[in-house]
Amino acid sequence: MQEKVCLNHINGEWKPSRATKLIESKNPADLREILGHIQASNVDDVNEAIAAAQNAFDGWHKLSAKDRAALLKKALALLNEQRTEIARWVTMENGKTLRESLAEVDSAIWEMEFQINEGIRAFGETFPAANPGMLAFTRRDPLGVVALITPWNFPVNVACRKATPALMAGNTVIFKPASLTSIAGAHIARIFTEAGLPRGVFNFITGSGREIGQALVSNRAIKAVSFTGSTEVGMGIQQMAVINNTRTQLEMGGKNPIVVFADANIGQAAADAARAAYACAGQWCTSTSRAIVEDSIHDAFVEQVLAEVQKIRVGPGLDETSTMGPVTGETQLKSILAYIDQGIREGAKLLAGGRRSSAENLKNGCFVLPTVFDQVTADMTIAREEIFGPVLAVMRVKSFEDAIRLANNTQYGLASSIYTMDLAKALRFIEETQVGLTHVNMMTAYKEPPLPFGGIKYSGSPIPEAGKSGIEFFSIKKAVYVNYLQ
Repeated sequence: MQEKVCLNHINGEWKPSRATKLIESKNPADLREILGHIQASNVDDVNEAIAAAQNAFDGWHKLSAKDRAALLKKALALLNEQRTEIARWVTMENGKTLRESLAEVDSAIWEMEFQINEGIRAFGETFPAANPGMLAFTRRDPLGVVALITPWNFPVNVACRKATPALMAGNTVIFKPASLTSIAGAHIARIFTEAGLPRGVFNFITGSGREIGQALVSNRAIKAVSFTGSTEVGMGIQQMAVINNTRTQLEMGGKNPIVVFADANIGQAAADAARAAYACAGQWCTSTSRAIVEDSIHDAFVEQVLAEVQKIRVGPGLDETSTMGPVTGETQLKSILAYIDQGIREGAKLLAGGRRSSAENLKNGCFVLPTVFDQVTADMTIAREEIFGPVLAVMRVKSFEDAIRLANNTQYGLASSIYTMDLAKALRFIEETQVGLTHVNMMTAYKEPPLPFGGIKYSGSPIPEAGKSGIEFFSIKKAVYVNYLQ
């Protein structure tokens, strides 16, 4: 969909916003290239979308799960057919390599397949009643109109991961993508609407989160908000939602550690650390940002990480030879470089990268070289705050107790990994690591659709995404008692 202006989709129609302001969508690989314009929609647009979703709810939730699944399977088929085109738009808007964008679309397909089937299996439970002649059971009912607010770093995967269980549960949807990747979001909206969903079931609206995001969250008609993005914005959403007792599902920031012990496969640990730190230019919530390494193998680990960094070829995402693309936009670029400067000022030892690329063919893009810091201490800013860029901080420890203490010394709690061949250490780490998902001898970013996905502390809310949690969040479990002996 190569339009000059990315339109909203409300009540079955692609239509312009009531507002006239437009937001430029720039290619982060070359900021001179304008990909299109995004509508800065307003509160009136939001209200129209909510009204359409309310009107469509009764008919949609009364369809059988089998009928809803049939329509979503058509959307899944369209996603498969348009896989390459959508991946190219992700690369153009986000910057990640085409290979990474294709992998994202494939992961979205996997998420949809699982959630469609999970929605068909969303049955209740029967319990033995206390009194004779009584039947006691539970059933799952939809919530109503739900809002999906998605991030720019995974605009396809997260949208599909949220929308599929929401729709399968019988809810109607308002989908607001991040402004930086709204054109990719529009492709996802088109897939759902072209699959034949009734008018008003799936609505798509673009614009500033500060304006229309707030209008969505604060509206009493919205029964649930599923948000992925920064901790600051997520906590603001939660505070607004409390007023109306609106359900929230928050997947926010991370400061994810790998812990590497002397008995580990150091080569594997270093390769996984580099992959998780620099894939997607470090712009994923489960990326590895801290490497906590046992003192005796520190030097060998760092040497192998640096060797992995040397293999990375920074360049435009559509260039097949590139293995790391630009960061997503000027704001990200400035923020990451500021964190790097802060790390240097606070005394961390810069071993690689640490600057914007100076290559002539990359000067108009947002390219940050893969960066490695050593001699990082727990009090440094780069050890505490989420940088969301291609920066790895290496920290030394002497014992398991020091490692777990340092790994947990953060306000975040999303993902972690341990590298060891010692079963006792691995099991202790699984028990003591303060995160929502953890790994043994695997990178921090790995996940599969059947398992829950989310964090604790300032990384997420109690109800995670994915797995059964998807349907559970978007539905209410109703208790039913039937006296069949009158």
